[in-house]
Amino acid sequence: MTADDSWKTEDARALFDAILRLETPDETESFFRDLCTLGEIRDLGMRWAVARLLDQGLHYADISSRTGASTATITRIASWLRHGEGGYRLMLDRMAQG
Repeated sequence: MTADDSWKTEDARALFDAILRLETPDETESFFRDLCTLGEIRDLGMRWAVARLLDQGLHYADISSRTGASTATITRIASWLRHGEGGYRLMLDRMAQG
């Protein structure tokens, strides 16, 4: 396992397997509320909002104003959107399909 893959642990895979078994939005909300702090949920939601706004072509200042995200956070998300594992792109494309 390389340093870049150090997050790919047995525990992380078990978490992802559990997430895949969620069947409804209510189940998903309940699971994430038990799993995460309120701050973590807000942060994840903000990151997803930033990714969606970047995909719409908004400027960093506009995104920061709308979400409260710092330009450093927006820059990091933009980098992952372009050069990451492809997860943001996959979900953005799926959400666009309806």
